[in-house]
Amino acid sequence: MDGRAAGHRLSELAARFGLEWRGEDVLLRGACTLQAADPAPGSLAFLANPAYRRHLAGTRAAAVLLHPDEAAASPVPVLLSTNPYASYARVAALFDAVPARPPGIHPSAVVDPGASIDPAAHVGPLVVVGARSRVHAGAVLGPGCIVGEDCEVGEGSELVARVTLVRRVRLGRRVLVHPGAVLGADGFGIAPGPEGWTKVPQLGGVVVGDDCEIGANTTIDRGAIEDTVLEEDVRLDNQIQIGHNVRIGAHTAMAGCAAVAGSTRIGRWCLIGGGAGIVGHVEIADRVSIAAMSLVTASLPEPGEYASGTPLQGKREWRRNAVRFGQLDRIVRALKTQEPTPHD
Repeated sequence: MDGRAAGHRLSELAARFGLEWRGEDVLLRGACTLQAADPAPGSLAFLANPAYRRHLAGTRAAAVLLHPDEAAASPVPVLLSTNPYASYARVAALFDAVPARPPGIHPSAVVDPGASIDPAAHVGPLVVVGARSRVHAGAVLGPGCIVGEDCEVGEGSELVARVTLVRRVRLGRRVLVHPGAVLGADGFGIAPGPEGWTKVPQLGGVVVGDDCEIGANTTIDRGAIEDTVLEEDVRLDNQIQIGHNVRIGAHTAMAGCAAVAGSTRIGRWCLIGGGAGIVGHVEIADRVSIAAMSLVTASLPEPGEYASGTPLQGKREWRRNAVRFGQLDRIVRALKTQEPTPHD
């Protein structure tokens, strides 16, 4: 019987994750939001964002995971954590029961004779594994995945479905790659000449450290000479573009549709908002936070929070301001030519 069917007592979860619990020792079988109108029996909710505090008093969840400062306001039993969101993520994983994939190679898979597949790995239907590639114990290659030549899939890593490792891609342990991601495609290397563009060979690879997660339809180009590198515990959302020779430091997270041009260095513990763009050949320090839709055009050598762009306005107001923005240079030049006004 899986964890979702059996459930977990509040006291069991507290002991397992080092949390405090108060109230009735209820049996929990799943998760729900605070404001769910009709949650399934035994559902656990959480409160991490103060914006949802107004839903706490009326919650119909069986229990709530929240900060100790919020406990007195809960009408139901509680699990207490100083970091409710992180604790909820660990607890909720128990309710996300995934069927075990048996080891072995599906009859429809195509495996090159020069590839090495550990007997404890799972190779699903319509998978292709190329020459000199290695798949380690506990790895899962889901339906339709392609592992090209000279690739390595580390122990316990999972390619969910239709993932493509093109060439010279090395995944560490426990890496999770979501459907449609492409790792190891050619970087955008072209050299101008008198008769047009000449393609620059992409001779490097992609190296992904342990415990990384790569979102659906995200692309990571292999390096032109050296490798493109993600250090350990990097988290990439869906539809992100990582150019060739980029290096991303450990524990950095990037939201959807961000794009990083080639040969950029991003530090550790950085947060990159959705739709942000980072030009090539810049360096970003550790612990930098970049707001959504920002454009980074120069190196950021100091930690901190950065943003660019203009916030949303009414259409008429935006049009007026856009016209004024185009006039700024002329206005500044005119001001500089004016004589200073003497003080009385």
